[in-house]
Amino acid sequence: MKNLKVVLVIIAFFGMLSAGNAQRIVKVYPKHGTVVTTIHKPRLLFHKGIKYHYASGIWYKARGRKYIVCAAPRGFVLRTLPRGHRVVFIKGRKYFAYKGIHYQKVGRTYKVVYV
Repeated sequence: MKNLKVVLVIIAFFGMLSAGNAQRIVKVYPKHGTVVTTIHKPRLLFHKGIKYHYASGIWYKARGRKYIVCAAPRGFVLRTLPRGHRVVFIKGRKYFAYKGIHYQKVGRTYKVVYV
């Protein structure tokens, strides 16, 4: 009976470990064209007449009931940067980078730029 309890505790421990690893955090921008079925708390944004969904620093376009990862629209202006951004200097200019997307500060806003 004692061995059974030990085995159950070990199984429960490994079960918790695998459940903790089930949630992946994307550290780099996903490949353009990647299809996802759900997005966590997306914001609906429009740029030059095109509808984008924006969540966790990643840009999507809706296709039916699915979403396709796309490039950030150049020139789009955000009021706040994604959480976890970092400051980078390219050719002496200050940019803010997050998952491969670069933002430039313009007044109190941040504009998507390609560098």
